[in-house]
Amino acid sequence: MPKNESEITIEIGNLPGISARSDALKSYTGEDGEVATPVPGGKLHRCIAVSFCLLCILQAALNISLRLALSFQQNSLTEEREELKRQLNDYASQQNSLTRERDELKRKLNDFANYAQQGWVYFSDSFYYISSIKKTWQGSRDDCLHRGADLIIINSKEEQVFTRQFEKIMWIGLTDRETEARWEWVDRTLLTTSFWYPGEPNNYIGRNEDCVETWYYNDDNSWNDVVCENQNFWICEKKMAL
Repeated sequence: MPKNESEITIEIGNLPGISARSDALKSYTGEDGEVATPVPGGKLHRCIAVSFCLLCILQAALNISLRLALSFQQNSLTEEREELKRQLNDYASQQNSLTRERDELKRKLNDFANYAQQGWVYFSDSFYYISSIKKTWQGSRDDCLHRGADLIIINSKEEQVFTRQFEKIMWIGLTDRETEARWEWVDRTLLTTSFWYPGEPNNYIGRNEDCVETWYYNDDNSWNDVVCENQNFWICEKKMAL
């Protein structure tokens, strides 16, 4: 029996699986006899953890980048929208301005046509109406006001020449009825440029001559002061520049 047991033991010890396991245990045994075999899955766990952390960092960076990009794009779109709104407002303002100009031009053209049909004469940014009947100075002015105009105000040599061509004794819008010798136009402006005939104004033979007519129309200086109750033709002026 002893001999047989010994043989069995030797045979078991020489088995390939047992021998390999024994060698493996020896290779992981420390000098002090304690087993120092590392767990084979530890390194893998650490690699996974590190990789996961890196993925989280990358994801966070990607999220931040996307947010910044979206924010920049949103700001850019907002600026473009505001610029488009500004341009639309500018276009609308220009269109309104052009519409007003068009309407004003149409109104002026209609006025031109109406005044021309009524016999008014156009000269130097004004329409002029020359009466065919006679009235007092105030009656003449009332007629001009009724027509949307007033008695003529002569501001230049050219306008003075223009009035002489009609060869009529006509009232003009000049008077000193409120203050003697203080000649004013009907728009309340004081006389600065005058075309008095020599010796005028003079209140001839003591008469109260407070209104002005174009008497000496053959002369460059044709104005004459006379009594306002005299009967004369008259000339109205309506400012109307294109």
